[in-house]
Amino acid sequence: MSPVVTLLINGAPIEAEAGVTVASVLHRQRPALRVSPRLQAPRGLYCGMGVCFECVVTIDGQTQRACITQVRDGMVVEVAS
Repeated sequence: MSPVVTLLINGAPIEAEAGVTVASVLHRQRPALRVSPRLQAPRGLYCGMGVCFECVVTIDGQTQRACITQVRDGMVVEVAS
């Protein structure tokens, strides 16, 4: 069993298994990661491998791709609504 870490997502503490990606944690919390600016419809993960940049979030003050970033204890994630 992998250890559990705690991260903050938009100010809320969330527990996750160490080693999973931020995108998988976000998807578990809410399947739509953001709203398409053109279609005004929810969008989820797209490529899941860091190519499309659809999962860009702010992690510890830096813009990063959630699908290729592993969670770590104390991480602060901001997702635009």
